[in-house]
Amino acid sequence: MSKTTKAAPRVAIAIMAAGKGTRLQSKHPKVLHEVGGKPLLSHVIAAASEVVPPQHVYAIIGHEADRVREAVAATGVGFVLQHPQHGTGHALMAAREALLPYDHVIVLSGDAPLIRSATISKLLEFHLAHRPAMTMLTAELGNPTGYGRVIRKGKSKNEVRAVVEEKSATPAQKKVREINSGIYALAVKPFYAHLGELSTDNPHHEYYLTDMAEVLAKAKAGVVACKIDDPGEILGSNTRAEMVDLDARLRLAKCHQLMAMGVTIFYPQTCVIDPAVEIGPDTVVEPFVQLLGKTRVGSDCRIQSYTVIRDSEIADRTLILPGCMVESSQVKAGARLGPYSHLRPGSEIGENAHVGNFVETKKVRMGKGSKANHLTYLGDAEIGEGVNVGAGTITCNYDGAHKYQTVIEDGVFVGSHATLVAPLKLGRGSYVAAASCITEDVPPDALAVGRSRQIVKEGWVKKRRQAENKPSH
Repeated sequence: MSKTTKAAPRVAIAIMAAGKGTRLQSKHPKVLHEVGGKPLLSHVIAAASEVVPPQHVYAIIGHEADRVREAVAATGVGFVLQHPQHGTGHALMAAREALLPYDHVIVLSGDAPLIRSATISKLLEFHLAHRPAMTMLTAELGNPTGYGRVIRKGKSKNEVRAVVEEKSATPAQKKVREINSGIYALAVKPFYAHLGELSTDNPHHEYYLTDMAEVLAKAKAGVVACKIDDPGEILGSNTRAEMVDLDARLRLAKCHQLMAMGVTIFYPQTCVIDPAVEIGPDTVVEPFVQLLGKTRVGSDCRIQSYTVIRDSEIADRTLILPGCMVESSQVKAGARLGPYSHLRPGSEIGENAHVGNFVETKKVRMGKGSKANHLTYLGDAEIGEGVNVGAGTITCNYDGAHKYQTVIEDGVFVGSHATLVAPLKLGRGSYVAAASCITEDVPPDALAVGRSRQIVKEGWVKKRRQAENKPSH
């Protein structure tokens, strides 16, 4: 006779994301405030989705619910509306219908972005092994002031009798350093069987999930505590100062991760590097650099101070001098930018090309080895290989209603202070004389001069001075 295989428990994760964040003094939803380059809630969803598939993750939303839903809809998680909001216990009352089909649910805080998927998995494993109605994730702090203290049963190693808030704790209880993190694993059926016993007998007249520890303990349903290894993971963000601290932790962790992979980052505390950024080995990042969004930087690059790069691809051996801004652009291998270059969206800078001091590009494709080194604007332009664009040159690509393209073929030399009025094509190997205004196409290997002839009037200044100094009668 074959043995019947026991079905795996059905597990969901519920994320508390309905709060206003009153102490942030903000009109925006608390969980949409950003740390480490993305919203608080996004960090928690990412960790949760590594433990269970996103369709089994539920964000319990309330304040500005539509904005929160829109911000994280692409993650594939489900949503539960809590309206009005009457506390954390009430949030799970609102989620009853969504969660009842599951055997167990893990409850996370949407404003605790440092939680790791490994810690969530450890909590779940502990919960399944001990089979209580409620497992609390706890932490031991050197200074637990302000946190609810976890009071364990005297003879039990893991069982919890109650969670006592700071203002209600006795002097002996205040000496307890184990605190409640606000993160739980729950057995769905026994939990919901007793959820109606929660009371709103508190100053805010709300249903608190922490009170369920005492409710379930009295009902002998089983409440245990699982202590976290790193208390820093449970840190919330109730104030702006706390959010900034969390951001610093996430940023520094990202820098350490990159350095372990062969990247040199000087003064990493000054750099802002988003979670999705990738950097190849032997690249050097100087102080006060920002690498944002989905930026990818190759190997053997050097990015100097005060440069900001967002959603861009920087190939190997690229040198970016101080103060550059690069947005949604591509820079090919061996290119050189800056100082103070601005690549606007749609720019593609070719291999070994140079874009220099105070040069701005927008929707430009610059070929291999081409140069625009000084004080130039290039917009809506196709630039070939080996082109030299002189200082002060601009492409006039906009007539007030429409944009037009400038095509500069291989080997063209554009003299300084040239004005190129699009639509325009400069043929291969042609020259444009300095200070020219070019309004018509230039054939290959031709010289285009678009300026008036210089006139020199000898002695003109001397005569003017004499006239000015002549005594009047």
